[in-house]
Amino acid sequence: MGKSKREDLNQFLIAHLNTIYDTLQLFDRTASPTEEKVNWNDVLQMSDHLSKQATIVGMLWTGEAPKAESLKETMESYFNALQGFLLCCHGSTVGAGPTLSSIIHVSVKQIVDSSFRLLQGSVSLYEGSYEKDKKPSIPQLSGAVWEACSGFKKVPATNIIAIGRAITQVAVSMKDVLREMKEVKPACPSPELEASGDNNTDDDDDDDLGDDLSPEEMEVAQMVAEIVSEMLMVMKELIRVITGMIKLENPKDNSGFVDSLEKILKLCQGTGVQIDELGACVYPPQEINKMQQTVKIIQENLDEVEAEVGGLKSSSDAFSGACIKLRNSMKNMETELDKRCEAEVVVEMQNVTLGS
Repeated sequence: MGKSKREDLNQFLIAHLNTIYDTLQLFDRTASPTEEKVNWNDVLQMSDHLSKQATIVGMLWTGEAPKAESLKETMESYFNALQGFLLCCHGSTVGAGPTLSSIIHVSVKQIVDSSFRLLQGSVSLYEGSYEKDKKPSIPQLSGAVWEACSGFKKVPATNIIAIGRAITQVAVSMKDVLREMKEVKPACPSPELEASGDNNTDDDDDDDLGDDLSPEEMEVAQMVAEIVSEMLMVMKELIRVITGMIKLENPKDNSGFVDSLEKILKLCQGTGVQIDELGACVYPPQEINKMQQTVKIIQENLDEVEAEVGGLKSSSDAFSGACIKLRNSMKNMETELDKRCEAEVVVEMQNVTLGS
């Protein structure tokens, strides 16, 4: 192939890549509420079309190397499909909140990145400008586009689904904390047992965290486990409440609705962090003051979540009941921790008296 054809093909590729890159900048902001919202099914159809275009690019390399014009025409069709997909996809973000917009943006970026690699790989293979040990596999690059387009189908179509999934992820992390709380063990009850070897002396377990809790510390661990368990019930009922609002979502007029859902999600994520913190406090030496502060933050977050759900007029008896049970568990722990703090103060005062 002559140098002019190589340069022409390269310039063609670069010009189109720049156009796609410029279009991708649209996703730095959500579509204006005044724009016409693109139906999500239309976006999915565009992603299917793009996947087929990737197949056509791959088929060019099943036999002899394609002619420059054939490669150029195929790339032109691919870029048109990609550009159409991006514009369609951005139009679907009308009424999308930060959570849904972010998920769409990430998935779109994966499709664009895999598309760039496929087209750049095709040009490199045609020119022979690759290093011998880095020869691009066009079928493999086409497959990466198929995977990205297939993954795109899992993107949630609405704010409610996106936020429901994000809250579910928080709940999954809380389950891990609950499992850890159930795995903590008390210290060996007596030196005699320890010496007899009746307890587990496996070397791998000797340094396990949470295997040497005193009876008092075990009580705290059980109270934390109860709080985490009740919190999971709150999360479960909250997800039911949110997914039950699917018919209330109106893309043309839902700014306040979406803002409220986003606030609920942030509160849940913040509570997830506090649950992690509470679980960490169980391991000796237990920090009573930190536990008290953490429980207080969880209570405040719960109050705000209930207020937001109430504002959406979508609460349920099951959700309210779960919140009440959680509050009772936290109140019980607060009372117990207060007693321990008072006991510690008495001991300290006695030590001061004895020392003087």
